[in-house]
Amino acid sequence: MIGHLLRSSRPLSWINTAYPFAAAYLLTGGGVDAALVLGTLFFLIPYNLALYGINDVFDYASDAANPRKGGAEGALLPPRLHTATLLACAVVCFPFVLLLAALGSWPSWIALAVSLAALLAYSAPQLRFKEVPLLDSLTSSLHFVSPAVYAMVLAGADFSLPAACALGGFLLWGMASHAFGAVQDIGPDRQAGISSVATALGAKTTVRLALALWTAAGLLVTGAGWPAALAGLLALPYLAAAAPYRNLAEQDSAQAHGGWRHFLWINYAAGAALTVLLIFITLPD
Repeated sequence: MIGHLLRSSRPLSWINTAYPFAAAYLLTGGGVDAALVLGTLFFLIPYNLALYGINDVFDYASDAANPRKGGAEGALLPPRLHTATLLACAVVCFPFVLLLAALGSWPSWIALAVSLAALLAYSAPQLRFKEVPLLDSLTSSLHFVSPAVYAMVLAGADFSLPAACALGGFLLWGMASHAFGAVQDIGPDRQAGISSVATALGAKTTVRLALALWTAAGLLVTGAGWPAALAGLLALPYLAAAAPYRNLAEQDSAQAHGGWRHFLWINYAAGAALTVLLIFITLPD
């Protein structure tokens, strides 16, 4: 059970939600305190368990037909564990949410509630935002941007124009990443009757949309001012990984998985480069 839950939480992706919270909290006025520790731990493991665990439960039909599921890119949860998984998500998340609520105030409660609502709406029955083309990419991106927004609200930060450009670029990056990732799943999704931005637009158009969104993200980040604008260059490796698939035929959509495998490691390299840049920015003159 523990092994299945661990795989379902996507350990390779834990950093993608914990890092935005911790970085935003420290850079916008927060200190090394209980809120930083609790928030980072929450967005590191419990949040990802809920995000991906709920998705794995309600996407079992398509996951069972998807050859890339069952490893680092997503667990294949046996149906006998579905109820236990949903219960584990609630039990693990509740204490953190309660403690974080106690440390914040009503603005931070709203920000955290929006983040959790996006998490649930993406996969849960009756809502299933993941089956509404374009809204699926937007909601998926909020899973990564909302921890940063919540951190800023919790730290009492002002939302300046540079901050808005940085967050906007991050949002577009997330939308591009989701859209490109959906291309490789066109076959299994259609077989299971699941809609997505990729099944709606087709392989070639979706890849080109992702390229446009990554480009827009890089350009928008330049509005964050110097030297933060250098972060816009981090869009380049994503463009390089996805560009070879810009003319991908519909019947060959599974080939996009080759670019997606590069994407997983590009995230780590881009995160390391961003960390160096943030350290440079925050160093005293």
